[in-house]
Amino acid sequence: MLLKRLFPLAAAAAMIVSAQTKDGKAGPPPPQPQAVQQIKPGLFLITGAGGNTSIRVTKDGLIVGDTKNLGENFYNELMDRIKSISTMPVKWVVVTHHHQDHSGNIQRFVDAGAKVVTHENLKKNLETYNPPQGKPGNPNVTYQKDYTIKLGGVTAKVYHFEPAHTSGDSILYYKDLKVVQCGDVVVGIAPNIDFPFGGSGVHWLKTLDSIAKLDFDTLIPGHSAPNQTTMTKADFLAYKKKWETLISRAVEQVKKGTPKEQLLASIKTDDIGWNVATPQWNAPARLDPFYAELKAEADKPAKK
Repeated sequence: MLLKRLFPLAAAAAMIVSAQTKDGKAGPPPPQPQAVQQIKPGLFLITGAGGNTSIRVTKDGLIVGDTKNLGENFYNELMDRIKSISTMPVKWVVVTHHHQDHSGNIQRFVDAGAKVVTHENLKKNLETYNPPQGKPGNPNVTYQKDYTIKLGGVTAKVYHFEPAHTSGDSILYYKDLKVVQCGDVVVGIAPNIDFPFGGSGVHWLKTLDSIAKLDFDTLIPGHSAPNQTTMTKADFLAYKKKWETLISRAVEQVKKGTPKEQLLASIKTDDIGWNVATPQWNAPARLDPFYAELKAEADKPAKK
């Protein structure tokens, strides 16, 4: 293994400057440069340029979790960071869901000879997914419920529990290191439900229940909170509690007869730090199915 080069998060953040559009107005900042840090022996995290990426080093090659934003520049930068960790080839890649900031470079890894594993619904979602950045390529390995990767004495488990962020979420788990990577099912920022691609707030809770049963002490979120790249089991349980609070309050509002158009504004969220009364959450393609699943929960008979 090569000596690991460290790319400090603070220095990376300091490099971010506002971009400008052609009319001179300030645009969104460019993607944060990719930075490497060691999480545990043989396990590294690469932040920036999309969702978090994990690198597991084995004696026979590397296992990668998520592939950054779509684009040759992002892929090349990612591979530079990976080679700073190890010059061994990437043998396996696990992609947590279809959004391009996680799935963007599937095709480049496939072309490089890696086996790219996703849930079967991720591949289905890619059929109609057309982001402005371009369309990610298809994986070359899919699974239905769970999948096991064995490489160089390391076992990686990949699970699909319930629809949550999307219908094709995968959870990557290293039992020996007590580490789980969750994509955008668990994030350090305010989450969102991609209903147009099969996501579900109600079933999200069931996925979190299943993750909670895994034996882990470190969690890699899809996107980190400021100044905190990974999460502890306690952090995860606090995040899980926020979801339970959000859904229970939303169901109560539906039971009270709160109109759909007023639902999100009526849910108290200041104590959990999530603002759901946003244009994204209020878009009909998301609000309509969210209200429908909450109504189904509200109409269930009370448990005796």
